[in-house]
Amino acid sequence: MSPGRYVFIFLIIVAASAVAGCLSGSEPGSAGSATDGKVVEVREYQGEKLSSIVDFRENSIKGPQRVDEQTYRLSVRGLVDNPREYTYREVLENFTHKRRVVTLYCVEGWDVTILWDGIPVQEVIAASDPDPAADTVIFYAVDGYSTSIPLSHIVERDILLAYGMNNVTLPAERGFPFQLVAEDRWGYKWIKWVNAVEISGDRTYRGYWEMRGYSNDAFLNRSFFG
Repeated sequence: MSPGRYVFIFLIIVAASAVAGCLSGSEPGSAGSATDGKVVEVREYQGEKLSSIVDFRENSIKGPQRVDEQTYRLSVRGLVDNPREYTYREVLENFTHKRRVVTLYCVEGWDVTILWDGIPVQEVIAASDPDPAADTVIFYAVDGYSTSIPLSHIVERDILLAYGMNNVTLPAERGFPFQLVAEDRWGYKWIKWVNAVEISGDRTYRGYWEMRGYSNDAFLNRSFFG
């Protein structure tokens, strides 16, 4: 790998350690199921009130997806020297776990504040030796949905790929096995049922809703349309 790529990965690691407000999560896969009789959904965390996992509205393009954990694979591809493919358990076992309260704001006018358990997307990217020319990360879902986030935002905000919410494993309706916690972006960037991460140099890539007129930036302080 070239010296430039070593520098790139080093900067990613430094940025991850510098992000404030990130708490180390529990052991891999420790979030339980709301229906297994062992774990109860939490509704408060460090004094902050939380929304419920049932407070979301169903607005996916093809309805909730049922993903088989045993056959699921997360692929990492694109401008990388080392394309990878992980099982669900490998994702949970190979990357850092973090816990953070983040609010999702939907363009429909509702919002939810949730305690998310997840892994840093930047760690997943770094493990595949990205090309220094990469500046965009494209996410794909099992239902055909896609969206993109600038790599700089993923690093600066230490964006998580969530496997749990409110101390419960993501239900199918919420995106099991993984949902992107696209902090500071409108809800259509919070892609569910993620099964592929593509490292790209195409800043113009437009996902499902972006191709239909929604803003590619999706800044919360700006209009989501146009």
